[in-house]
Amino acid sequence: MPETMRVERDGEWQRRYDAVARAIAFIRANAARQPELAEVAAAAQLSEFHLQRLFSAWAGLSPKRFLQYLTKEHARAALRASAGVLDAALDAGLSGPGRLHDLMVSCEALTPGEIRAGGEGVELRHGFAATPLGEALFGWTPRGLCHLAFVDADADAKLAILRADWPAARLMPDADGAAGLARRVFPASPEPGRLHLLLKGTNFQIKVWEALLKIPPAALVSYGQLAGRLGMPRAARAVGAAVAANHIAWLIPCHRVIRDDGNCSNYRWGVERKLALHAWELGRSA
Repeated sequence: MPETMRVERDGEWQRRYDAVARAIAFIRANAARQPELAEVAAAAQLSEFHLQRLFSAWAGLSPKRFLQYLTKEHARAALRASAGVLDAALDAGLSGPGRLHDLMVSCEALTPGEIRAGGEGVELRHGFAATPLGEALFGWTPRGLCHLAFVDADADAKLAILRADWPAARLMPDADGAAGLARRVFPASPEPGRLHLLLKGTNFQIKVWEALLKIPPAALVSYGQLAGRLGMPRAARAVGAAVAANHIAWLIPCHRVIRDDGNCSNYRWGVERKLALHAWELGRSA
């Protein structure tokens, strides 16, 4: 693809996501009073016609259906339903993003010694690339993808976090490699393949992240449910901390975990983006 066409496509992805994010933020803030489409469109800086078309094309569901999704009743019903789904998924050893596309995810963890070394002797490639959910920073080594962070107006801060995680590694900018990874992680149509993740965390964190990988797309589980299924029913707070420590967005789906009361909790990459991920999965899993 010529560079100018790629830049235009990437820019269009960002504009679409920005408009959808504005709509989601307005819907979330005003869900209790059930705003009309015209109000949501004005907040998204679009006409009603263009908002309806853009939101439906991007998420696979209408703004009205997404508004219904945000109700407490829906969230609570989803949590009740997910109890058996989570048990079945974990028992079956399911992994990867399932019906969203055919990309299978496998994981390898750094050893304690490798973590202490801070990436010494490792060539860590990184780059920013457009995705349907906004710009993202990718970081990877020859052993696998180790970092995926969504970016807003904080690209320098996100890059600083990557550097701090790998203080002794040799960082190599690679925009083309990041764009290639973005196409694999967010394909335009289902594509088979395998992506290797390199996890950096404690044994407990990795155990929680591996459990996250087994939650089916568009399913929601609570921190308490996840802790219970891991055999630690009193450790919901510790499980929540491990979920929050995840540095690989989307592929390790911490966005599928919400509070026991049905509310979305804090999300490393913003609550609006967490809701956007829910909408994205909901529309594609229907």
